[in-house]
Amino acid sequence: MTMNEREKTIAIYTLTSELHDEGAVTAVTHEFLNSLQIEYDLRGNDYAGYGSHTLDLIYVRTGGTEGIFLRLLPQLQAQSTKPFYLLTSGKSNSLAASMEILSYLRQQGFKGEIIHGNSEHIRNRINNLSRVAEARELLQGTRLGIVGHPSDWLISSRADKDRVCQQLGIHLVDIPMQELLDTMAATPVKDEVTEQAPTDAIRQSLPVANQIYDALKALIEHHCLSGFTLRCFDLLSAVHNTGCLALARLNAEETVAGCEGDVPALLTMTIVKALTGISGFQANPSSIDPETGTMTLAHCTIPLNMVEHYELDTHFESGIGIGIRGHMTTGPVTIFKVSGDLQRSFVAEGELVRNESKPDLCRTQLVVRLSNPADTAYFLTHPIGNHHIVVPGRYKSLFEDFINDHHTSER
Repeated sequence: MTMNEREKTIAIYTLTSELHDEGAVTAVTHEFLNSLQIEYDLRGNDYAGYGSHTLDLIYVRTGGTEGIFLRLLPQLQAQSTKPFYLLTSGKSNSLAASMEILSYLRQQGFKGEIIHGNSEHIRNRINNLSRVAEARELLQGTRLGIVGHPSDWLISSRADKDRVCQQLGIHLVDIPMQELLDTMAATPVKDEVTEQAPTDAIRQSLPVANQIYDALKALIEHHCLSGFTLRCFDLLSAVHNTGCLALARLNAEETVAGCEGDVPALLTMTIVKALTGISGFQANPSSIDPETGTMTLAHCTIPLNMVEHYELDTHFESGIGIGIRGHMTTGPVTIFKVSGDLQRSFVAEGELVRNESKPDLCRTQLVVRLSNPADTAYFLTHPIGNHHIVVPGRYKSLFEDFINDHHTSER
């Protein structure tokens, strides 16, 4: 079941002082919650199910509720390890009470947040938190394959498997390259060619490119994988072809598929898929203008569900096999990357201003102008490897919320 097919469950519990008139408070409650225009389950002051929903909110309706919360805290701790989210309209001294409660939680080493502001801000914040919680549920138990070792030039792009499992619930599975080659040897080569091939050389390469796709599909099923990264350059010498077309197709389906055995890039793409429903484009920054914040990102593959149209070409570095020249719709994009130990991340928004087709770069080429030109300093002073993930749309706050949402305890 994909993220978009799952039913969101937002539960709202209430804290109310006995000194306030229940009728008046109830009227304010309905007016406030209706203004948010979200689907929710109002649980009142019955906290028996707290922690069992996608997102649990504590609606502090009035002041004078600090002692009530303190008495509830042991029960809430026993039922959930998630951060405490205090929702408040600001009426009847509820914001002041929320601040006192959050201050106490911080003193005790718990994570929490007051959700307060106008209706649009609150709605967007709740939706973000719900999507983050859903994504974390989806990632639990995910199996990602590393087909062959990371490419030799990825000297900084390794992953801490134990930390990845502990923090994300993702299991990284090593799969020898020979297993893929053996699977290919047992996979029939289909003569039919459905893609438009601009040259005879590309037309002749398509059957093996599709055989690579079929073999990877078999490997995915055999190892129960949700995604993988492929040491793809080994295929150039082994079968005189590339995995670019296979990765482009698989990313447009339900499988996250990364290049060059880059595990941090694979993790980033997997997080992106859980949050947004698409894998994103794994690409190299190839040029950067720090003055304007304009940069070019390129690679020889891109998910086919991210492009308006695409053409087939050869793989750039080798000049053989199949590469993808994809053309994305211009507009807002987000660039994202997490490190292999999950200790660092980068996220920035910008605009895709044009697609290019220069002969001296990988085939898919995106020219992006960052919203904040100062963000280019990251790439030139402390980058997280070379590959970064480009996602259509504005997702900076969503990705940051995911990164910041780790454990209830800060100690």
